[in-house]
Amino acid sequence: MAGDAPERAAERARQDFMIGRIARMLDGAGHVAVGSTSPVPAAAALLARRRDPGMRVSLLGSERHNVFTDGNRELFDCAAQGRIDAFFLSGGQIDGQGRINLVGTGAYPGRGSRFPGSFGSAFLYPMVPRVILFREAHGPRTLVDTVDFVSAAPGSPERGDRNAGPHALVTGRAVFGFAQGRFELAALAAGETPEGIATLTGFGFACRTPLERDLADAALGAEIDAVVRADLADDYPAFARRRLGP
Repeated sequence: MAGDAPERAAERARQDFMIGRIARMLDGAGHVAVGSTSPVPAAAALLARRRDPGMRVSLLGSERHNVFTDGNRELFDCAAQGRIDAFFLSGGQIDGQGRINLVGTGAYPGRGSRFPGSFGSAFLYPMVPRVILFREAHGPRTLVDTVDFVSAAPGSPERGDRNAGPHALVTGRAVFGFAQGRFELAALAAGETPEGIATLTGFGFACRTPLERDLADAALGAEIDAVVRADLADDYPAFARRRLGP
């Protein structure tokens, strides 16, 4: 519908920013795993594989892009053995210490709202060296100072974990790096400002200098469309239809 065009264009711009940025973060990764119901990181992983055909990509629940034959248990085994280089996590809340909440808001156990559940996030977070947090929506209700419930937290190299925090947090508006236990603003989507991001973010953050700024990139959008059409449409048909049209 014509009235939906501006909203879809804005949604597409957010996706292009996230997918392009995440794909670049996967440079050098040997094996990238993506959980279910995660079309944006899935598209980024498949885009990265097109650029680097030697990369191995496992999309949980996919018939075409899944090397696992024993379901999620095999993913956990591979992660424990150090055979997963990158993974993606999101949450109903993400806080300034890199922790995620997949359980719900409010005082436990009488929660005002419920999220899908933690599943294996607490295990995978410290086991995978390159964990990328993602959330297309960017607002203070999601990006909070302190999560109401800790579903998963960054690792600690002192106790033998493989990371000391997320590799990055990617939203539809910005990219944050993570250093010394806190986030730092690293890149902005087209049209965004540090001041605007600060008003939409519930946690405090440092700001890198220089700050990277993305411009709208039609060539990147076409490259992503090709990946979605050829490699992702079977696994995420609704996502593909909305992005590509009928």
